[in-house]
Amino acid sequence: MAGFRQILPGFLLCMVVGMAASFVSEHYGGPTILYALLIGMSLNYLSLEGRCVSGIQFSAKSVLRFGIALLGARITFDQLLGLGVTPIAIVLVGVPATLMFGVLCGRWLKLSPSQSILSGASVGICGASAALAVSAVLPEDKDAERNLIFTVICVTALSTVTMIAYPLLVTELGLTTSESGIFLGATIHDVAQVVGAGYMMSDDVGDVATFTKLLRVALLVPVVIVLSLLFARQGVERKRGRLSLPLPGFLLAFMLIVIINSMGAIPTVVLGGMTELSRWCLIIAMVGLGMKASFKELSLMGWKPIALMVAETIFLAILVAIWLFSVR
Repeated sequence: MAGFRQILPGFLLCMVVGMAASFVSEHYGGPTILYALLIGMSLNYLSLEGRCVSGIQFSAKSVLRFGIALLGARITFDQLLGLGVTPIAIVLVGVPATLMFGVLCGRWLKLSPSQSILSGASVGICGASAALAVSAVLPEDKDAERNLIFTVICVTALSTVTMIAYPLLVTELGLTTSESGIFLGATIHDVAQVVGAGYMMSDDVGDVATFTKLLRVALLVPVVIVLSLLFARQGVERKRGRLSLPLPGFLLAFMLIVIINSMGAIPTVVLGGMTELSRWCLIIAMVGLGMKASFKELSLMGWKPIALMVAETIFLAILVAIWLFSVR
């Protein structure tokens, strides 16, 4: 009960702001998720201190993951098979290519290999979650914690920027619905921003983007294992008690719901309820993410690490765009 009381004020705040964003969208047009993000960003100060901090954190993480898991109710294997092998191929090539590009570019900028790998993994796989997982197998040094904090802040900021910019970009490029979803899912860093960008455009784009993004998330396990073996072979001691390799719970739940839904075992009425609940979870989560966004802190690390992550972001976007146009 103590924990519930702690998160309740911030959660209710995010819910009220989400309802306001929905009202604005219904009466004046425009995507609800974008309004939720922008209104949330205007209330950033509430996430820094006060009674709402815990609830905002809960909304931005736990509510988001629950909403993503419920997105499985919108997807079946028949829909996924209709996409072909393009999303899988792009993910299998894009993730290691981004990691390699990050290492080479970081060496040119004279940054440490650990920082280069950390930024490459966060951009190539799944944003802050990948940074936290990969940091557990990287060598300890005096800058390790600072590099991790910076990477999390920077990749979150870049995710927010791309969430707003990339829907405009795919429209200008004239990509189809499935191509737009694949591009968004294969290029935006964090799961939350992929979901926001996809459903900002349409439900169909959002479904494809979410599936593609979760393919990238699934690659986190093999990447962490390979890095762990690589640094262990070089005689680097790993951080004790911090290595955790299982797939995220929300990804497993998403896959389970997709399987059950593909079997036709979920009644139509229940599917409708799950879809609507998922929509509201994502709106509330987007408010929380907006409140947590802080661009001012990026200036504390200098220009080189920021330049590296921006370069990796542009590299991944160009790679995916070239691939999509080449397979048309």
